[in-house]
Amino acid sequence: MSMRTGGQILVDQLKVHGTSHVFCVPGESYLAVLDALHDAAINTIVCRQEGGAAFMAEAQGKMTGKPGIVMVTRGPGATNASPGIHVASQDSTPLIMFVGQVARDMKEREAFQELDYKAVFGSMAKWVVEIDRAERIPEILSRAFHVATQGRPGPVVIALPEDMLTDLADVADAKAFSPAVTSPGAADINAFQRRLLAAERPIVLVGGSGWSGDGVNDLVSFAENFDLPVAVTFRRQMLFPADHPNFAGDLGIGPNPKLLARVKDSDLVILIGGRMSEMPSQSYTLFDIPGDGERLVHIHPGAEELNRVYRAGLGIVATPHAFAGAAAALAKPNAVTWAGTAATAHKDYLAWSDPRPIRTAGELQMSGVMQHLADVMPGDTVYCNGAGNYATWVHRFWAFRAFASQLAPTCGSMGYGVPAAVGAKALQPERDIVAFAGDGCFMMNGQEFATAVQYDLPVIIVVVDNGMYGTIRMHQEREYPGRISATQLRNPDFADLARAYGGHGETVRKTDEFAGALQRARSSGKPAIIHCLIDPEAITPARSLTDIRNAALKK
Repeated sequence: MSMRTGGQILVDQLKVHGTSHVFCVPGESYLAVLDALHDAAINTIVCRQEGGAAFMAEAQGKMTGKPGIVMVTRGPGATNASPGIHVASQDSTPLIMFVGQVARDMKEREAFQELDYKAVFGSMAKWVVEIDRAERIPEILSRAFHVATQGRPGPVVIALPEDMLTDLADVADAKAFSPAVTSPGAADINAFQRRLLAAERPIVLVGGSGWSGDGVNDLVSFAENFDLPVAVTFRRQMLFPADHPNFAGDLGIGPNPKLLARVKDSDLVILIGGRMSEMPSQSYTLFDIPGDGERLVHIHPGAEELNRVYRAGLGIVATPHAFAGAAAALAKPNAVTWAGTAATAHKDYLAWSDPRPIRTAGELQMSGVMQHLADVMPGDTVYCNGAGNYATWVHRFWAFRAFASQLAPTCGSMGYGVPAAVGAKALQPERDIVAFAGDGCFMMNGQEFATAVQYDLPVIIVVVDNGMYGTIRMHQEREYPGRISATQLRNPDFADLARAYGGHGETVRKTDEFAGALQRARSSGKPAIIHCLIDPEAITPARSLTDIRNAALKK
C-alpha cells in the first residue's frame, strides 16, 4: 500500500473491476479522476453531451451485463445525463454514473452547480451515495458494482466531492466484483415441472436483463426438449433466435394478432426474466391484476418484482440464465399434449415478419429497405434505435438471431440509437453496427456522430425522415383528427451533415437507391449517415395517416 489521491484510488478500482471504457464529458469538478485516467489502461471516450455519454455506457451494460461507466460534472452535467439513468432503471441495465460535487466545506450553501443527488436521482437509481472520505472509495465502489448487477440490475449514482478526490489515503484495493447468482431450488423446479406437464396450451415469454449467451442456449434447449413456443417481450428480441422453429414472435407494440391470441388463450404462461410492463402486456390487459395466478409462472432475479403487479401461481427467485440452465436439464418428456403448437406459432411469425407484401405511400418503401438488409447484413449485426414509429420496421422485419445484437430502450427514450451505436462499436469494433433514427430522434443526440468520427468508429446511421414527430402526429390524428399542432419539423440535409462532421453521407429517395447507398457506406470505412426520405403518409406498415384520420372522423 502507498499514499494515493482519491482520484487515483477510484481509477484503480475501475481497473480492478474490469472496466474497459469510460464515457464522459469533462468537468473541473473531477479533474483528479481525469488526471488518473491519463495513465490508465482504460479507453476514455469524450462525448459531446452528457445524455449521449450515459446512453453509450448504458448500451455497453446491455451488451455485457457488467456496469457501463459514465462520468459527468456536477449540476447541469448530472441533469443532462438523467435520461441515461432513467433508461437503465426501466430497462434493468447495470450502470454506474460518477458525478462531481462541490467541495465538502461548501455543502448546503447552494454553491456553484450544487445538487442534492439523493433527492434528484433517488427515484431512478438503485443506490445514490456520496463519498466523503477517500479511504472508503474501494469499499463503496465494490458495493456499487454489486448493487448494479445483483437482483434486478440497474443504475448507481456516486457523487464525488471535488476536494475529496485530491485527498491522500493509504488503503488497499478491493477484490474484483463477483455478483451473486440466484438459482432455483429443487422444490421450485419440481413444482414448475408439474405445472408444465399438466398444461395443454403453454407458452414461454422471455424478457428482462441478466441473461448470458449460455443462458440463451440453455433456453433454446429447454424449448426444443419440451416443444414449446417462445416469444420475446418488447425490445428483448436478442433473447431467442428468430430463425429457430420454436420462435413465436415479438410481444411488443402492435404485435402479431395471432401471437396475442395465443398468449390470451394459453393456460400456462412462463414469464422468464421480464416484468411484463405496459408495452408487452398491451397496457396491462393481457392478465387480470392481480389475478391469473394459476396460469402464470414468473421467474425473476428480484424478489421484490414477484407478485408486485401480477399474482403468480408460482414465483421463482432466480437469475434468468440460472433458471434456463435448470430447465434445460429437465428430462425430455416422451410426449406432450401441445405437440405441434410451436411449429404453428413459428409459421404465424414468418408470415407476419415478411416485408415483401407490405406497400406504403411514396417512392421509398421501408419494406424494401428491410428486405435488402436481411439479404446482405451479417446475422450478428447489432441494431440500435430510440423511440418512434420508424422502429417498427426494425422490430417487426429484422430477424434477430444473435445474443447482444439489439440495443433499444424499453422505456421509449428518444435520442438513444446514435450514442448506443457508438458505445457498441467502441466495445466490439469487429461487428457491424446499424442505428435507425427518425429525424426527430436523430436530432436529440445526433451530435455524437462527431464522437464516432473522432474515435474512428464506422457505425451506419439510417435516418428515416418524414419531416415530423411521427408517433405524436399519429396519436394526434387519432385523437384530434386534422388538427396538426407542434409536430412538424424542418430538417437539415443529413447526408451533408455527415460529410461536415468528417463522415460519409448518402441520400435515398427511392427504394432501389438504398442498396448502392448501403454498399458505399459500408465500403467507406467511415461513420456514415444514410438519409432516407419517406412519405409522411407511411406512418405504419399497415395504416397511413389518412387512414387513421378518417377512422377517427367516423367515430
